[in-house]
Amino acid sequence: MYLPRQLGALHDLPDTPEAYDAVLAGVVEEALARLTPQGSLEHPDCGEDVGDTSLGVTSLLALAWQRGKDPRLPEAVRRSLAFHLRERVYTEDNPGYPNLRARHTGLPYARYVPEAGAHPIGDWPSTVWALLQAVDVLDLAEGLVEDGQRAELVEVAHGYWRWLTEATFFNPQEAANQAIGCVVGGLMLARHLPPEQARPVRSRALALYVEEIRAHRVADRGALLPPEHGGAYDNNYGPISLSFLAQAHRISGEEIFAEDGDALARYIDARLTVGGFDNGGPRYSEQHSGFESVLGLRYFSARIGSDLGRYRGDTRWGRHAVKPDGGLDGHFAWMLVWQIQDPTRWHRDPSPVPARHQLRSGTVSVAFDSRMTPSLVEAAGTYYLPAAVNRQHGFGPVVDGFLLCRPMGEVRVRDVSADGLTAKLVTKPVVGRDHVLRHVRSLYVTDGTSLWATVAVERLPGTPYLLAGLPYACDDGDRVRRTAHAEVASAGGLRLTHPRSDGVDHFDARADRTQEQAAFALAADPRGYGNPDEGWRHLVSSTALEADPAPGAPEDLHVFAVRYGPEGPFAPAFTGDGGALTVRTEAFTAVIGEAAGDARGEPELTLRAG
Repeated sequence: MYLPRQLGALHDLPDTPEAYDAVLAGVVEEALARLTPQGSLEHPDCGEDVGDTSLGVTSLLALAWQRGKDPRLPEAVRRSLAFHLRERVYTEDNPGYPNLRARHTGLPYARYVPEAGAHPIGDWPSTVWALLQAVDVLDLAEGLVEDGQRAELVEVAHGYWRWLTEATFFNPQEAANQAIGCVVGGLMLARHLPPEQARPVRSRALALYVEEIRAHRVADRGALLPPEHGGAYDNNYGPISLSFLAQAHRISGEEIFAEDGDALARYIDARLTVGGFDNGGPRYSEQHSGFESVLGLRYFSARIGSDLGRYRGDTRWGRHAVKPDGGLDGHFAWMLVWQIQDPTRWHRDPSPVPARHQLRSGTVSVAFDSRMTPSLVEAAGTYYLPAAVNRQHGFGPVVDGFLLCRPMGEVRVRDVSADGLTAKLVTKPVVGRDHVLRHVRSLYVTDGTSLWATVAVERLPGTPYLLAGLPYACDDGDRVRRTAHAEVASAGGLRLTHPRSDGVDHFDARADRTQEQAAFALAADPRGYGNPDEGWRHLVSSTALEADPAPGAPEDLHVFAVRYGPEGPFAPAFTGDGGALTVRTEAFTAVIGEAAGDARGEPELTLRAG
């Protein structure tokens, strides 16, 4: 089976002016054929996220007219704009809406579902989206929209802003992408208001960003990130927030948006595999955005000098939102408008600067979590997740059912490159059930094709083994396919084990189930609202690679050695000398210094090919 939404790399979509004109030409023909006598451009099957969709298509028609002056478009723009102003602007409170701070204000807002009280919880983001569609139309209105209609749209847009920032609680869903989008809407709106109204709108927008968004950033993997639905990052909404930060910087010039966007971009770069696969998030664990991410990934790929466009997006939404039948949906249309207007092109080369939470070379990558335990390993086109044993998740030595990967003290990292090899040494102090402090030294080396992982720890009691990952998915052309197969070699014995129970809290990689489905089955909240990462943490056991200790290691150590990647001879040798460990494989020789490290306690590592 294929993962449903992680499709092609977003930077593979052509983004030349000619390509975008072709996209707009298709939009124009579909929209003109759909336009109803009332002026609606909504998809016939649109039932949710309705409040901004017709106006979004209107903005695309306005952009197409500005670029090509198609004589059919002015009338369509005016009719569809009139429909929105007449049918999709609400001033009476929506029954059941829970987030009002002031009732019966008469301020305009957009509804997630047009029927009164049908699904009011989505009205705040729907109004943000409607504000953004409105300011896009205002930006493109010159020579197209008559003065009276334009003035009415300005008044409605200003009312949307006031409803979002005065009549309701700000960012009630704790979703940074929505909140930053609201700030962008205010900054863009201010450009269409007279100075006495523009100044307070702009200053309020900047203050909301600083006080309500930036001040509440969440730490993960050494970065401070705008929170999405209660978590630090979501691989659907996180890149969308990056797009909003890009637009905020583009239109305001405020460096705070560039600085925060750079931090988020470097974080995304570090957690992404070479193949663009990613996993995890507080609302969707395997759902990916498409065109909504392009602006931010492209804009900040140029700023940080890395190939963020390798992100595997949902290319069914590669240009604009579509319904299941493939028909145009105007939802989020402003992102297509902005990416067409932005002249930035993709940066397609990896960053040459080592990142603490990433090891990357060629087609091999390891993304590390905040504890410097691998969160995702990629080699030979296969992706490995942390395996689970006795409710403990990670990569590392297991002794008596206890996984030694959670640090009890400072984690040290050393990056080294030599002779076409790239390596990362991670040293962790850990404590087992016996309360003995041990130092786990994990060496990861890659030549860009294979990944060698060597883990050394003071001699353990019993019959320890290395928990070496859960084979989960693999590349299959432009798709990502579920798998339970692994190309892994081990110096000691190697087993691929599967849970003995078929309960929901035991994940068998051979089953017809995705990580996302299992995570939501274990989550406390319904799918689409809860945190699948929290659900996944309830996993008791999983399919797992288990590697026995390597033979011939120094007597005072247990050493585990595995190689992810193409098959071939693998017989590493190990020697100890004064606390240092020398590792010799068919591809390299590495010397890991004493667990205590150098004079500053930093781990020592030397590496050479051969």
